[in-house]
Amino acid sequence: MQSALPASAPPEMYRRIEAIVRATLEACAAHGLIALGDVPRDLSIEKPKRKEHGDFATTTCLTLAKAARKNPRELAAGFLLHLQDPEGILDAAEIAGPGFVNFRVREPVWRESLKQVAILQTAYGRSHEGAGKRVLVEFVSANPTGPLHVGHGRGAVTGDAVASLLAAVGYSVDREYYINDVGNQMNILGRSLFVRYQQLCGKDVPFPENHYQGGYVLPIAEAFRAKVGDSHVDDDYETNRRFFTDFIKDDILKGIEKDLERLGVRFDRWFSERSLHDAGRLQKVVADLEAAGTITTDEAGRKVFRTTLFGDDEDRVVIRENGVPTYFAADIAYHQEKFERGYDLCIDVWGADHHGYIPRVKAAVQALGIDPGRLEILLYQFVSLVEGGEQVRMSTRTGQFETLEDLLEDVGEDATRCTFVMRKSDSQFEFDLSQARTQSEDHPVFYVQYGHARLCQVLEKAKREGHGVPTLDSVDLSVLVLEEELDLIKKALDYPFVVSSAASVRGPHHIVFYLQELIGLFHTYYSKYAHTEKVVSADLRKTAARLFLCDALRIVVSNALALLGVSAPERM
Repeated sequence: MQSALPASAPPEMYRRIEAIVRATLEACAAHGLIALGDVPRDLSIEKPKRKEHGDFATTTCLTLAKAARKNPRELAAGFLLHLQDPEGILDAAEIAGPGFVNFRVREPVWRESLKQVAILQTAYGRSHEGAGKRVLVEFVSANPTGPLHVGHGRGAVTGDAVASLLAAVGYSVDREYYINDVGNQMNILGRSLFVRYQQLCGKDVPFPENHYQGGYVLPIAEAFRAKVGDSHVDDDYETNRRFFTDFIKDDILKGIEKDLERLGVRFDRWFSERSLHDAGRLQKVVADLEAAGTITTDEAGRKVFRTTLFGDDEDRVVIRENGVPTYFAADIAYHQEKFERGYDLCIDVWGADHHGYIPRVKAAVQALGIDPGRLEILLYQFVSLVEGGEQVRMSTRTGQFETLEDLLEDVGEDATRCTFVMRKSDSQFEFDLSQARTQSEDHPVFYVQYGHARLCQVLEKAKREGHGVPTLDSVDLSVLVLEEELDLIKKALDYPFVVSSAASVRGPHHIVFYLQELIGLFHTYYSKYAHTEKVVSADLRKTAARLFLCDALRIVVSNALALLGVSAPERM
C-alpha cells in the first residue's frame, strides 16, 4: 500500500518560487503597476537551460507587459522593486533577456530542503493536487481472441503508469479492462474452437482460412474435449454458439490476466460488453437518443447517429438494417455507464490506429449531455519488434506474432515496462530485443537500477564500518559544498515537480528521463571523488552528510521506479 502524503507536507521548491512570484505581482498591483485582474491563475515557473542563469525563471513580466502597457524589462524592473520574499529563500533575482526574471535560491535553503525527502520517505513526490477527484483509466481492452501481443503490452504499461502518476498527485484512480465479448470476432473465435474440437473427435472438417489459426486454439480445444467429451461434436454451432464462445473466451481471458499480472498490471474491474446488451442499456441509450432526435432511421432501415451535429465528419450507423448493433452503439452505452458511476474524468488508452474514432465518441458523450472535456483519449503507437535486425511480423489469426508472454520470458518484466515508457506514448519506436537482453548500462532501466544498487551498497558498506545514516536533528548538511553535491540536491528536489508535470501531460516517459539525469549526476560525482572526497572518510561530519545525501537519492530513485512499476534492486 502506498504511503499517504501528510497534509502538513512542506511545499516543494517550485511552489515556493511560485508563491514569491504571485505575492510580488499582487504587490505590483497594489502599487498600480498592473491590474490585479491581469494576474494569471497559472504562473509560468521554469528551470533555465543554463546553470549560470539561476535556479528558476518566470516569463510573467513578458506576458503581462501588453496589458500593463509597459516594456517587459520596465515591468520586470518594477517587479524586482516590489519583490516579496518573506521566507528569505532567495540569494538573488535579476532581469534577463527581453524581460525574464531569474531567481537564485540560497544554498543553505537547498540543503535544508533535502530533509523533506527523509521526512516523507515513500510519500516524497506525492501531492494533493488531484483533490480526490475520481478518474477511471480504461486500457488494454484487447479483444479476447488470442494472447496479448507486444502492442498490447505498450498500451498496458502506458495505462498503468498514467494511472499511477494520477494517483501520486492525489486523484482517486480506478483501472478498468473493457471486454469486447460480443460481435462477429467472438463468433469466429467460437467457431474456431468448435472446428478444432470436431477435428480432435475424429471428424473430417476443414478449418476455414478466415478463422483463428494460432496454435493457442488447439490446447483450448483439447481442454474443452477433456471437460465435455465427444458429446457436442454434432452440435449445431449457431444454436449453441454462446456455449463455445464462453469457454474459449474465459480461457483466453485467464491467460491475458496472468500475463498482465506478471507485467505488474492489475485491474479494479473487468467490464463485459455483453453485460450492456443483457441489461438492455444499449437498447435504452439508442431509444433515448432517438427520442432526442440525434439518432434517425435512414432509407435502408439503419439507425444512424447524427454525430455531424457535434463536430464529426460524417454520421455513424449504430444499428444495422438487420437489427444488429455496431461496436459504436456499445461504446455509447459503455461511456454513459462509466460517467453514471460518478467519475469526474474518464481516460481511454487506445492504439493510434483508433485516432479517427475519437470525434464520434466525443460526439456521443456530448449528445448524452456530458461535457466532452471529461473524456480524454490517450493514444499509443504500436511497437515494431526487432530481432536480428529484422522486424517480427504480428498477426493474431495466422499465429505469426510475438506474444507478451514470450517477450516477458525473453527480456524480463523490468526491461519490458521501462522500454515501453521510454518515449512519449504516441511516438513510434522499435523494441530492440538484443539491447534489452544485455542488461548493460546502455539500457535506461539497467542504468538506473545499477545506480540504485550502487547507492544501496554505499550505505551498506558504510554501515558495516560503523557509519549509519544520521537523523534529521543530528545531520549537518552545511558541509555539502561541492558543486556536484549541490547539483544532486537540486535534482533530487526537482522530483515532486517532475511527477506533477508528468501527470499533467500523461507522460510517464518524463520520469525515465529524470531518473537517467539524476543517476548520471550521481555516477559522475561518485567517480570523480572516488579517491579524494569519498562518501565515507575520516571527516565524520562530511561522512554523515554524504550518507544522508545518498539515502535521500536512494529514496527518490526508489519512489520513481515504483511509479513506473519497475523494481529497485539493492544488488546487481
